[in-house]
Amino acid sequence: MTARPSGSGEARAYPRISVVTPSFNQGPFLERTIRSVLDEHYPDLEYIVIDGGSTDGSVETIKRYERHLAYWVSEPDAGQSNAINKGLNRATGTILTWLNSDDYYTPGALEIVATAAVAHPEAGAYVGAGDIVDTSGAVIHHHVPSSVISLETMYQWIRGEFFMQPSCFFRDTAWRAVAPIDESIHIAFDLDLWMRMTKAGQTFVTIDRLLSKSLAHPGAKTTAYTNLSIVDVAVVAIRHGGERVVRQHLDDMAIRLSWSEPNLEKILNNPVLRWLEPLISLFVKPAIRRRDTVPPWLRR
Repeated sequence: MTARPSGSGEARAYPRISVVTPSFNQGPFLERTIRSVLDEHYPDLEYIVIDGGSTDGSVETIKRYERHLAYWVSEPDAGQSNAINKGLNRATGTILTWLNSDDYYTPGALEIVATAAVAHPEAGAYVGAGDIVDTSGAVIHHHVPSSVISLETMYQWIRGEFFMQPSCFFRDTAWRAVAPIDESIHIAFDLDLWMRMTKAGQTFVTIDRLLSKSLAHPGAKTTAYTNLSIVDVAVVAIRHGGERVVRQHLDDMAIRLSWSEPNLEKILNNPVLRWLEPLISLFVKPAIRRRDTVPPWLRR
Protein backbone atom coordinates (compact mmCIF):
# COMPACT_ATOMS: atom_id res chain seq x y z
CA MET A 1 0.00 0.00 0.00
CA THR A 2 2.87 2.37 0.68
CA ALA A 3 4.95 1.57 -2.42
CA ARG A 4 6.07 4.59 -4.39
CA PRO A 5 5.54 4.82 -8.18
CA SER A 6 8.53 3.78 -10.21
CA GLY A 7 8.07 5.94 -13.29
CA SER A 8 6.50 9.10 -14.66
CA GLY A 9 3.94 7.11 -16.67
CA GLU A 10 2.65 5.54 -13.47
CA ALA A 11 2.58 8.94 -11.77
CA ARG A 12 0.44 10.39 -14.57
CA ALA A 13 -2.14 7.68 -13.89
CA TYR A 14 -2.55 8.82 -10.33
CA PRO A 15 -5.81 10.52 -9.30
CA ARG A 16 -6.22 14.25 -9.01
CA ILE A 17 -5.95 15.31 -5.37
CA SER A 18 -7.78 18.45 -4.26
CA VAL A 19 -6.54 20.12 -1.07
CA VAL A 20 -8.51 22.94 0.56
CA THR A 21 -6.90 25.23 3.12
CA PRO A 22 -9.31 27.30 5.23
CA SER A 23 -7.61 30.22 6.94
CA PHE A 24 -8.37 33.28 9.03
CA ASN A 25 -5.65 35.49 10.51
CA GLN A 26 -3.14 32.64 10.60
CA GLY A 27 -0.35 34.68 9.05
CA PRO A 28 2.51 33.26 11.17
CA PHE A 29 1.72 29.70 10.01
CA LEU A 30 0.07 30.02 6.60
CA GLU A 31 3.17 30.09 4.41
CA ARG A 32 4.55 26.86 5.85
CA THR A 33 1.19 25.19 5.20
CA ILE A 34 1.07 26.39 1.59
CA ARG A 35 4.67 25.41 0.91
CA SER A 36 4.15 21.96 2.41
CA VAL A 37 1.41 21.33 -0.16
CA LEU A 38 3.26 22.77 -3.15
CA ASP A 39 6.57 21.13 -2.20
CA GLU A 40 4.90 17.74 -2.58
CA HIS A 41 5.30 18.28 -6.36
CA TYR A 42 2.34 16.00 -6.87
CA PRO A 43 1.67 15.77 -10.62
CA ASP A 44 -2.10 16.34 -10.49
CA LEU A 45 -2.72 18.71 -7.60
CA GLU A 46 -5.63 21.11 -7.26
CA TYR A 47 -4.93 23.50 -4.38
CA ILE A 48 -7.64 25.84 -3.11
CA VAL A 49 -7.25 28.45 -0.34
CA ILE A 50 -10.34 29.94 1.31
CA ASP A 51 -9.46 32.90 3.53
CA GLY A 52 -12.06 34.45 5.79
CA GLY A 53 -11.04 38.06 5.19
CA SER A 54 -7.78 38.11 7.14
CA THR A 55 -6.21 41.42 8.12
CA ASP A 56 -2.83 40.11 9.34
CA GLY A 57 -0.89 39.85 6.09
CA SER A 58 -2.27 36.45 5.11
CA VAL A 59 -3.58 37.79 1.81
CA GLU A 60 -0.10 39.00 0.84
CA THR A 61 1.23 35.53 1.58
CA ILE A 62 -1.47 33.91 -0.57
CA LYS A 63 -0.77 36.29 -3.46
CA ARG A 64 2.90 35.23 -3.49
CA TYR A 65 1.77 31.71 -4.39
CA GLU A 66 -1.41 32.42 -6.36
CA ARG A 67 0.07 31.23 -9.67
CA HIS A 68 0.26 27.75 -8.12
CA LEU A 69 -3.31 27.82 -6.81
CA ALA A 70 -6.37 26.57 -8.67
CA TYR A 71 -8.51 29.11 -6.78
CA TRP A 72 -8.33 31.42 -3.79
CA VAL A 73 -10.54 34.00 -2.20
CA SER A 74 -10.41 36.28 0.84
CA GLU A 75 -13.83 37.33 2.07
CA PRO A 76 -15.89 37.13 5.27
CA ASP A 77 -17.42 33.72 5.85
CA ALA A 78 -19.39 31.87 8.52
CA GLY A 79 -16.40 30.10 10.06
CA GLN A 80 -13.99 27.25 9.44
CA SER A 81 -16.53 24.63 8.43
CA ASN A 82 -18.20 27.08 6.05
CA ALA A 83 -14.84 27.82 4.45
CA ILE A 84 -14.11 24.11 4.00
CA ASN A 85 -17.53 23.55 2.43
CA LYS A 86 -16.89 26.42 0.01
CA GLY A 87 -13.59 24.92 -1.01
CA LEU A 88 -14.73 21.30 -1.33
CA ASN A 89 -17.74 22.36 -3.37
CA ARG A 90 -15.32 23.85 -5.93
CA ALA A 91 -12.96 20.89 -5.92
CA THR A 92 -12.74 18.64 -8.97
CA GLY A 93 -10.36 15.99 -7.64
CA THR A 94 -11.01 12.29 -7.22
CA ILE A 95 -9.36 12.46 -3.77
CA LEU A 96 -10.30 15.34 -1.47
CA THR A 97 -9.15 16.72 1.86
CA TRP A 98 -8.56 19.91 3.78
CA LEU A 99 -5.41 21.10 5.49
CA ASN A 100 -5.80 23.76 8.16
CA SER A 101 -3.50 26.77 7.97
CA ASP A 102 -1.47 25.74 11.01
CA ASP A 103 -0.89 22.15 9.84
CA TYR A 104 1.48 20.80 7.21
CA TYR A 105 2.29 17.67 5.23
CA THR A 106 5.36 15.49 5.53
CA PRO A 107 7.36 14.99 2.31
CA GLY A 108 5.77 12.49 -0.06
CA ALA A 109 2.41 12.43 1.73
CA LEU A 110 0.26 12.99 -1.35
CA GLU A 111 2.09 10.35 -3.35
CA ILE A 112 1.62 7.85 -0.53
CA VAL A 113 -2.11 8.57 -0.46
CA ALA A 114 -2.32 8.24 -4.23
CA THR A 115 -0.63 4.84 -4.02
CA ALA A 116 -3.22 3.69 -1.48
CA ALA A 117 -6.07 5.07 -3.60
CA VAL A 118 -4.85 3.18 -6.67
CA ALA A 119 -4.41 -0.01 -4.66
CA HIS A 120 -7.80 0.28 -2.95
CA PRO A 121 -10.28 1.91 -5.34
CA GLU A 122 -13.16 0.36 -3.38
CA ALA A 123 -12.42 2.44 -0.25
CA GLY A 124 -14.04 5.75 0.54
CA ALA A 125 -11.25 7.19 2.70
CA TYR A 126 -7.54 6.76 3.45
CA VAL A 127 -5.98 7.52 6.83
CA GLY A 128 -2.32 7.71 7.79
CA ALA A 129 -0.41 8.54 10.94
CA GLY A 130 -0.02 12.10 12.21
CA ASP A 131 2.02 14.04 14.73
CA ILE A 132 1.03 16.83 17.07
CA VAL A 133 4.05 19.12 17.40
CA ASP A 134 4.93 22.25 19.34
CA THR A 135 6.19 25.48 17.81
CA SER A 136 9.77 24.17 17.82
CA GLY A 137 8.72 21.09 15.84
CA ALA A 138 9.14 18.67 18.75
CA VAL A 139 6.62 15.83 18.71
CA ILE A 140 4.09 15.98 21.53
CA HIS A 141 1.98 13.03 20.40
CA HIS A 142 2.29 10.52 17.57
CA HIS A 143 -1.09 9.18 16.47
CA VAL A 144 -1.41 5.97 14.48
CA PRO A 145 -4.88 5.03 13.24
CA SER A 146 -6.30 1.70 14.34
CA SER A 147 -6.04 -1.07 11.79
CA VAL A 148 -9.82 -1.11 11.53
CA ILE A 149 -11.79 2.14 11.39
CA SER A 150 -15.53 1.86 11.96
CA LEU A 151 -18.35 3.73 13.61
CA GLU A 152 -17.66 1.82 16.82
CA THR A 153 -13.95 2.69 16.87
CA MET A 154 -14.82 6.34 16.28
CA TYR A 155 -16.88 6.34 19.49
CA GLN A 156 -13.51 5.96 21.24
CA TRP A 157 -12.50 9.49 20.20
CA ILE A 158 -13.97 10.61 23.53
CA ARG A 159 -11.14 8.61 25.16
CA GLY A 160 -8.43 10.10 22.98
CA GLU A 161 -8.27 7.19 20.53
CA PHE A 162 -8.55 9.18 17.32
CA PHE A 163 -6.81 9.73 14.01
CA MET A 164 -5.49 13.04 12.75
CA GLN A 165 -7.77 14.98 10.40
CA PRO A 166 -4.97 16.30 8.14
CA SER A 167 -3.88 12.68 7.59
CA CYS A 168 -7.34 11.70 6.30
CA PHE A 169 -8.22 11.85 2.60
CA PHE A 170 -11.51 10.79 1.03
CA ARG A 171 -12.95 10.11 -2.39
CA ASP A 172 -15.22 12.58 -4.13
CA THR A 173 -17.92 9.89 -4.17
CA ALA A 174 -17.74 9.59 -0.38
CA TRP A 175 -18.00 13.37 -0.06
CA ARG A 176 -20.98 13.63 -2.38
CA ALA A 177 -22.74 10.85 -0.46
CA VAL A 178 -22.86 12.89 2.77
CA ALA A 179 -21.97 16.52 1.92
CA PRO A 180 -21.86 19.15 3.26
CA ILE A 181 -19.99 19.46 6.55
CA ASP A 182 -22.45 20.33 9.34
CA GLU A 183 -21.67 24.01 9.99
CA SER A 184 -23.56 24.00 13.30
CA ILE A 185 -20.73 21.90 14.81
CA HIS A 186 -17.82 24.12 15.80
CA ILE A 187 -15.02 21.65 16.56
CA ALA A 188 -15.89 17.99 15.95
CA PHE A 189 -17.39 18.52 12.49
CA ASP A 190 -14.69 16.26 11.03
CA LEU A 191 -15.74 13.39 13.31
CA ASP A 192 -19.36 13.95 12.30
CA LEU A 193 -18.34 13.79 8.64
CA TRP A 194 -16.37 10.54 9.10
CA MET A 195 -19.24 8.97 11.03
CA ARG A 196 -21.74 9.89 8.35
CA MET A 197 -19.43 8.40 5.73
CA THR A 198 -19.21 5.08 7.58
CA LYS A 199 -22.99 5.01 8.03
CA ALA A 200 -23.30 5.60 4.27
CA GLY A 201 -21.25 2.45 3.65
CA GLN A 202 -17.85 4.03 3.00
CA THR A 203 -14.84 2.03 4.18
CA PHE A 204 -11.61 3.48 5.57
CA VAL A 205 -8.18 2.11 4.61
CA THR A 206 -5.30 2.80 7.00
CA ILE A 207 -1.80 3.66 5.79
CA ASP A 208 1.19 2.84 7.95
CA ARG A 209 3.05 6.06 7.13
CA LEU A 210 3.34 9.53 8.66
CA LEU A 211 1.43 12.00 6.48
CA SER A 212 1.02 15.22 8.45
CA LYS A 213 1.92 17.34 11.44
CA SER A 214 -0.51 19.49 13.43
CA LEU A 215 0.78 22.47 15.34
CA ALA A 216 -0.27 22.84 18.98
CA HIS A 217 -0.26 26.53 19.85
CA PRO A 218 -2.38 28.80 22.09
CA GLY A 219 -4.59 29.94 19.22
CA ALA A 220 -5.52 26.45 18.02
CA LYS A 221 -9.11 25.44 18.77
CA THR A 222 -8.31 22.09 20.30
CA THR A 223 -5.52 23.61 22.38
CA ALA A 224 -7.42 26.64 23.67
CA TYR A 225 -10.73 24.86 24.23
CA THR A 226 -9.88 21.30 25.19
CA ASN A 227 -12.99 20.70 27.29
CA LEU A 228 -15.25 22.21 24.66
CA SER A 229 -13.68 19.79 22.18
CA ILE A 230 -14.57 16.88 24.46
CA VAL A 231 -18.17 18.09 24.73
CA ASP A 232 -18.39 18.50 20.96
CA VAL A 233 -17.07 14.96 20.41
CA ALA A 234 -19.56 13.62 22.94
CA VAL A 235 -22.52 15.36 21.29
CA VAL A 236 -21.51 14.07 17.85
CA ALA A 237 -20.93 10.52 19.11
CA ILE A 238 -24.30 10.44 20.88
CA ARG A 239 -25.96 11.74 17.73
CA HIS A 240 -24.57 8.70 15.91
CA GLY A 241 -25.47 6.10 18.53
CA GLY A 242 -22.46 6.21 20.84
CA GLU A 243 -24.20 7.21 24.09
CA ARG A 244 -23.18 4.06 25.97
CA VAL A 245 -19.50 4.60 25.18
CA VAL A 246 -19.31 8.31 25.98
CA ARG A 247 -21.58 8.29 29.04
CA GLN A 248 -18.88 7.05 31.44
CA HIS A 249 -16.45 9.73 30.27
CA LEU A 250 -19.08 12.45 30.71
CA ASP A 251 -19.96 11.12 34.16
CA ASP A 252 -16.29 11.35 35.16
CA MET A 253 -16.12 14.94 33.86
CA ALA A 254 -19.27 15.84 35.81
CA ILE A 255 -17.82 14.39 39.02
CA ARG A 256 -14.61 16.40 38.61
CA LEU A 257 -16.61 19.55 37.87
CA SER A 258 -18.81 18.99 40.92
CA TRP A 259 -15.69 18.85 43.06
CA SER A 260 -13.97 21.78 41.38
CA GLU A 261 -16.77 24.36 41.34
CA PRO A 262 -17.22 24.84 45.12
CA ASN A 263 -13.46 24.79 45.64
CA LEU A 264 -13.01 27.35 42.88
CA GLU A 265 -15.58 29.60 44.55
CA LYS A 266 -13.69 29.32 47.84
CA ILE A 267 -10.47 30.30 46.12
CA LEU A 268 -12.04 33.21 44.24
CA ASN A 269 -13.69 34.52 47.42
CA ASN A 270 -10.52 34.32 49.48
CA PRO A 271 -9.86 37.83 50.89
CA VAL A 272 -6.15 37.59 50.07
CA LEU A 273 -6.90 36.75 46.46
CA ARG A 274 -9.37 39.63 46.20
CA TRP A 275 -6.70 41.98 47.54
CA LEU A 276 -4.20 40.68 44.99
CA GLU A 277 -6.67 40.74 42.06
CA PRO A 278 -5.33 43.96 40.48
CA LEU A 279 -1.85 42.43 40.36
CA ILE A 280 -3.08 39.05 39.13
CA SER A 281 -5.05 40.69 36.35
CA LEU A 282 -1.79 41.91 34.82
CA PHE A 283 -0.70 38.32 34.20
CA VAL A 284 -3.95 36.40 33.75
CA LYS A 285 -5.89 36.92 30.53
CA PRO A 286 -9.41 38.25 31.10
CA ALA A 287 -10.69 35.40 28.91
CA ILE A 288 -9.53 32.93 31.55
CA ARG A 289 -11.21 34.78 34.43
CA ARG A 290 -14.47 35.57 32.69
CA ARG A 291 -16.84 32.64 32.39
CA ASP A 292 -19.05 34.39 29.85
CA THR A 293 -16.27 35.06 27.34
CA VAL A 294 -17.28 34.05 23.82
CA PRO A 295 -14.51 32.11 22.05
CA PRO A 296 -13.16 34.12 19.11
CA TRP A 297 -13.81 31.32 16.62
CA LEU A 298 -17.53 31.60 17.44
CA ARG A 299 -17.46 35.31 16.65
CA ARG A 300 -15.87 34.82 13.23
